[in-house]
Amino acid sequence: MIEIRRSNERGHANHGWLDSYHSFSFADYYDPEHMHFGALRVINEDRVAGGQGFGTHGHRDMEIVSYVLEGALAHRDSMGNGSTIRPGDVQRMSAGTGVRHSEFNGSPTETAHFLQIWIIPDAPGGAPGYEEKRFGNEEKRGRLRVIASPEGIDGSVKIGANARIHAGLFDGDERADFDVPAGRRVYVHVARGSVTVNGEALGAGDAAMMEDLSKVTLEKGDDAEVLLFDLA
Repeated sequence: MIEIRRSNERGHANHGWLDSYHSFSFADYYDPEHMHFGALRVINEDRVAGGQGFGTHGHRDMEIVSYVLEGALAHRDSMGNGSTIRPGDVQRMSAGTGVRHSEFNGSPTETAHFLQIWIIPDAPGGAPGYEEKRFGNEEKRGRLRVIASPEGIDGSVKIGANARIHAGLFDGDERADFDVPAGRRVYVHVARGSVTVNGEALGAGDAAMMEDLSKVTLEKGDDAEVLLFDLA
């Protein structure tokens, strides 16, 4: 089974300084048909104006992954971490028993464009944690590169959830096949460009939700950047 959700079917909020699209129910956007997909709870596509951002606020019991597409994102948290991430960087914050943080555009003038991803942890109440890794384009070109996993395999950031996130870049004849482990479901989000997923043409912001499939094929990309979630 494959279900396609188009970009324009997502929730949308424009606050001036923040232009945000929500793949799942979030804040003032309530959609009982799209609360989560397995442990995948949030994919927000955010564009933050130069010099603006999210002031200090709290989270708990959530694995939060930030994936920058354009610009820079400056992070500060109550664990003492401070960093500015850019395209190619993947940041993981485990909220656990509770953490406070802020996120601001790292540029005073240019827009920051990024995905904020929330994954429900396997168990509540863990210790808060932070990690970031860089994955260059050469690692993602024409293939699916694991960037987050519970085991931290292949140098990926380590998350406290039974989920794996893969990232890939596809253009022209580049193709990747993902063999779906038995009993798993797959969510594909197109971050930019266009690509064909199991014969379905997807554009930027589109998603494919797949269950009871043994293989996912990504091909016919046109400057595509894709995230694939392998979920219990």
